[in-house]
Amino acid sequence: MNSIINFSVKLTQKYLPDAYILAILLTVMIFFSGIIFAGQSPIEMSNHWGEGFTSLFKFGMQMALVLITGFTLAQTPIVKDLLGKVTTIPKSPRQAILLVALVSFVSCYINWAFGLVVGALLAREMGKRIKGVHFPLIVAAAYSGEIIRGPSSSIPLVIATPGHFMEEQIGIIPVSQTLFSSWNLAISGLILVALIALYAFIKVKKEDVIEFVDDIEHEHVLDSKEPTSFAERLEHSRWVNWVLAIVPVLFIGSSIISNDFSLTLDTVIILFFTLALVFQKSPMAFLDTVKDAVVAARGIIIQFPIYAGVAGMMASSGLVDIVAAGFINIATPETFPLMTFLAAGFVNFFIPSGGGQWAIQGPVMMQAAYAMDADIPQAIMAFAWGDAWTNQIQPFWALPLLGIAGLSARDIMGYCLIWFAISGVIISGVFVGITVFS
Repeated sequence: MNSIINFSVKLTQKYLPDAYILAILLTVMIFFSGIIFAGQSPIEMSNHWGEGFTSLFKFGMQMALVLITGFTLAQTPIVKDLLGKVTTIPKSPRQAILLVALVSFVSCYINWAFGLVVGALLAREMGKRIKGVHFPLIVAAAYSGEIIRGPSSSIPLVIATPGHFMEEQIGIIPVSQTLFSSWNLAISGLILVALIALYAFIKVKKEDVIEFVDDIEHEHVLDSKEPTSFAERLEHSRWVNWVLAIVPVLFIGSSIISNDFSLTLDTVIILFFTLALVFQKSPMAFLDTVKDAVVAARGIIIQFPIYAGVAGMMASSGLVDIVAAGFINIATPETFPLMTFLAAGFVNFFIPSGGGQWAIQGPVMMQAAYAMDADIPQAIMAFAWGDAWTNQIQPFWALPLLGIAGLSARDIMGYCLIWFAISGVIISGVFVGITVFS
């Protein structure tokens, strides 16, 4: 098994291009696929790309802010001390990797954006403090936890919300039948066991270990100067940060009191931003750390719109319907959840946003599910798991984590490819087992 893992690592390191190059290759592939298979003209495909390119501007900004605020919070003295204490728990590199995998999994179950940042920050701190940790492996372990579908999973939450866009077609399906069904909890438990077992099993030869090198964090010159003027004293006064922090603290407090608070992408950003303001020692220290974080966020800033262009071409050209129809045509009522899982995983390569993919592909799959009298909640969760499954080898969701870690996709994808295969077998096996024994 370790020979297979080592082969996978060497293969991806040799042949997997940077995530930016991969986004360009996907663009070219879908552009010509639309012309060949969907009968679109080059001008039509370019129009689809242009319309899609701008569609993730808001989401891209949200993800960049998740990274920037999370990174900035992690550089505060109090969080550094807290992370330092956590790193004293493991007594060996293997224990450190397993702890990161577990923390990332639990954090992603609570909220996927929160989990990505927490996993990356903990992996980074473990890499700093635990000698002998193979840093790409511990970052891969942090990212692998992202596969879990928890209470922040958009697709089951959407169809459980009154007034959702498919309510007339499928009605309202509560999370008790999807996220918290016995078979879905079984998948989650098996995935966790397999995740821990995999990263406990992987061995890296001592001569192949790549330890963490901190080329981002440094002491800023401005913080070492004694402020002399009134303006400089303001710039280096902690209370100025606190004045601004009062507003989001009041906002969060009022949301909690009125029972309107929930851990969404926006509230994660507000929480990270508020805590960073409170714990950073001055406005200039805050801004200096943000400057480093923006460099780490460069992949998100430029690549998310490119992927949005790919998604636009897939959706508007009809390629999504062609792919979905191909899987539906070979499905039966018994195999429909499995085919849905595979179809969602395939399309996710090109439309990595789960909610966006559901809006495009979901109606087609649900119409087929009703026609076949297939189990609707199972089909919905199969779709959600398919979306999560191929995230493991799609750099889109890894960009925030890689930005914090300072690695490229090829550094971790060899391990993620193995996890992709193992998790795919587990999830497929459960859905096949459900239909066989039901």
